[in-house]
Amino acid sequence: MKILVTGAAGFIGFHLSLKLAKLGFEVIGIDSINDYYDVQLKYERLKQAGISSIRKDLESSQSVIYRNYKFFKINLEAKDDIGQLFESEKFDVVINLAAQAGVRYSLENPYAYAESNLVGFLNILEGCRSNKVKQLIYASSSSVYGLNSSLPFFEEQSTEHPVSLYAATKKANEMMAHSYSHLYNLPTTALRFFTVYGPWGRPDMAMFLFTKAILEGKPIKVFNNGDMLRDFTYVEDVVESISRLINKPASADRTWSSIAPKTDTSSAPYRVFNIGNSNPIKLMDYIEALEDALGIKAIKHMLPIQPGDVLATHANTEKLVSAIDYKPKTSVKDGVKKFVDWYLAFYINTSKKVNA
Repeated sequence: MKILVTGAAGFIGFHLSLKLAKLGFEVIGIDSINDYYDVQLKYERLKQAGISSIRKDLESSQSVIYRNYKFFKINLEAKDDIGQLFESEKFDVVINLAAQAGVRYSLENPYAYAESNLVGFLNILEGCRSNKVKQLIYASSSSVYGLNSSLPFFEEQSTEHPVSLYAATKKANEMMAHSYSHLYNLPTTALRFFTVYGPWGRPDMAMFLFTKAILEGKPIKVFNNGDMLRDFTYVEDVVESISRLINKPASADRTWSSIAPKTDTSSAPYRVFNIGNSNPIKLMDYIEALEDALGIKAIKHMLPIQPGDVLATHANTEKLVSAIDYKPKTSVKDGVKKFVDWYLAFYINTSKKVNA
């Protein structure tokens, strides 16, 4: 089975590409390697997969570790390049993890989200449609729940009130995917990720920012005075869940009714899953776990809630567990310790700099 993973130099995409290569799938990874955050970290991730040098666009870089893993440097918005890739490689499954990430950055640079998350996603849909891809799995986000405050979040709950452009583009992806499932019988699966963290994480995320600041003796920014609840999900639990979905494509829901329509399934081969730990904790408890792992107390700078932030997230994952017989289970204490161990080994012991 040949699988395309977009965003392969990104946080989740890197972990997933390695896992799928180890499982024996033929993996093609693509990434634009943009400068939203430290590009050196992205290159270092690729080195872990055996990609030591990146060739010109549309020239594959073969892994020296996994002979079944190739990488292309391609921009998702490049319609012709994406079309040529699909035509030449003939993928069985596509896993789209590439996107312009970040809630707060969407307030500063909204057009980047339209280009990557909307135009780029349309190019992926067209590639799947035109080349008879057997299924598309793609990253959505827990941020689509927006103003909905009824916890825990179930997939069938309202997602009509996003509070950031980033969330709005992820909601749009779900609707775009449904239209292709309906029109072209393309099986699509949306994955609403809940605060993913772990080794090789993004420098713009809280775990990374907090760790760097604490080690440097600088204050950490604690928004909404720490009164936030988050369903932190360890990255290995996420990639395990995705890998189990590869052989379980979406199918039409025979109980679906147009009179009382469900929002998480359809008469088309379309579905939505939450992927979370289902065990939300307070932000201050998260910080405490980090302090324990580092052996250093944080200097806390309490700030009001930021535009685009939500107060709480909590995933109900019953649908996911039923589909794949797996429940994300890594505790925050264990996951934070693994992140800190990686951070110290990678940045402190090797004297690498962080360019967030």
